[in-house]
Amino acid sequence: MQQAEPHDGDRVDVLVVGAGPTGLMLANWLVKLGTSVTLIDGKAGPTRESRALGVHSRSMEIYDQLGVVDRVLAQVVHAESMRQGFGRTAFAPIPLTGLGRGLTPYPGIYMLEQSANERILADNLQEVGLPVRWRQRLSSLTEEAGGVVAAIDGPTGSSTVRARFAVGCDGASSTVRSLCGTAFEGTTSRQTFYLVDAVGVRGLAPASVNIRQGATGFLLAFPMRPDASGRNGQRLIGIAGDDDAAAVTEDYARHRFAESFGVTYEDSRWFSTYRVHHRIAAHFRTGPVFLAGDAAHVHSPVGAQGMNTGLQDAHNLAFKLADVAAGRVPEAVLDRYESERRPVALRLLKTTDALFRGITSRSAAAMLVRRYVPRVVLPVGVAVLPHLPIGRRLAGYLGQLRIHYRMEGASSGRHRDAVVGRRLPWTGENFDVLRAATWQVHLYAAEREAALQAEAAALDLGLPLHTFATTGSSPLRPGILYLVRPDGFVAAASPPARAAGSFRSTCGDQIPRPQEG
Repeated sequence: MQQAEPHDGDRVDVLVVGAGPTGLMLANWLVKLGTSVTLIDGKAGPTRESRALGVHSRSMEIYDQLGVVDRVLAQVVHAESMRQGFGRTAFAPIPLTGLGRGLTPYPGIYMLEQSANERILADNLQEVGLPVRWRQRLSSLTEEAGGVVAAIDGPTGSSTVRARFAVGCDGASSTVRSLCGTAFEGTTSRQTFYLVDAVGVRGLAPASVNIRQGATGFLLAFPMRPDASGRNGQRLIGIAGDDDAAAVTEDYARHRFAESFGVTYEDSRWFSTYRVHHRIAAHFRTGPVFLAGDAAHVHSPVGAQGMNTGLQDAHNLAFKLADVAAGRVPEAVLDRYESERRPVALRLLKTTDALFRGITSRSAAAMLVRRYVPRVVLPVGVAVLPHLPIGRRLAGYLGQLRIHYRMEGASSGRHRDAVVGRRLPWTGENFDVLRAATWQVHLYAAEREAALQAEAAALDLGLPLHTFATTGSSPLRPGILYLVRPDGFVAAASPPARAAGSFRSTCGDQIPRPQEG
């Protein structure tokens, strides 16, 4: 970015560029936290196409904390099972509704298209007094003392916004990232994919995630909401042969689905083709400018992780920006955003890339594995996996519940505490207090002396104390005091008697300072 001389214009704490799910989530949280925001987008309005589809357990928890989960639940489709198969044959179903049961208030996998997520978040933002500035396109971004100056082009002319911070949530072709000169490192697949949001689908279990392998391709199908006449909806995704890529039309897709997998449909709501990108920004922060969502990372849709990762980028960043903008913590705290979120995106990139290559490989060995292994492994896995510790771990990974940030306060006494740096484990009763979206301390199943020491530590720190009778089936330890961030991650753990000093030494720069007056 270039340096600019200070000049007049709208002044806000944060300029958010891009009103997709990530930008809308960020703006919602910043407004909720009392931060002044301008949200712009070059489009005429919210996305009409369905685009991203899956909403995982962790994102549902964030919607709950924001106060809009009832609106989400009213529109989602809960996937009942996953069915693998080969050609026209479907194998035994794997139940999904219990995936993560006991780990989260929202077990399973939910389907809600990106456009619906955007409408919910945009409506809530409108209700709290921040309309999106549609048809407002960023044309330049320059750094000045104390922030940035953004030049914006709109239908009625040009305008200027001055902000202390700017966040690019403007997708894979991010203007913000380009203006910052940040490299977008990675590759693009050679294969062309096609998708159809179809209604009146036959040949697939309607409430299941279906994965069918074939001799020359594959079919991935996700359940969607029915249309106005009640016909079942499914997203159908396929891959074109290298020789066919230039001629992919919906007729081509319809023929391939029917011929290879016996899947037909009556009508479609959307048809598109695309290539899969595996890319990540070299930096998530450049001075006062940040990247989030697809502007920071794009990857294979395998596992439906993309939109969810962007929502969680926004959730993580919002609290840091709000505290810094209000002067409650030093600006150095913002460095934690990249150190926490970029490793998450990088791991996801590597994982989805490996899965993508496994699904699309046409080697003889890969074909044999996909054709025969599920017939043998799945029945055993369905019966045994839910009862093993690895089953809970797998559910945690799929639901994005096992994300781990490196924290300074990872020890209590001589032992490393397993929950520090992770989302607070759910006990069945300890998530309601997270709706306050504040730093807080938690104590579980404690004796009277520990409870009194915890009260003194909380008073010393100036933080609310929440006590719970049980740890449930979680790895939380009785009698240990946990420091919980507003985003629900555990920042530190300590015996109550020395918690105040321990928390200050490990997390003192992050804990908001009391405001004068």
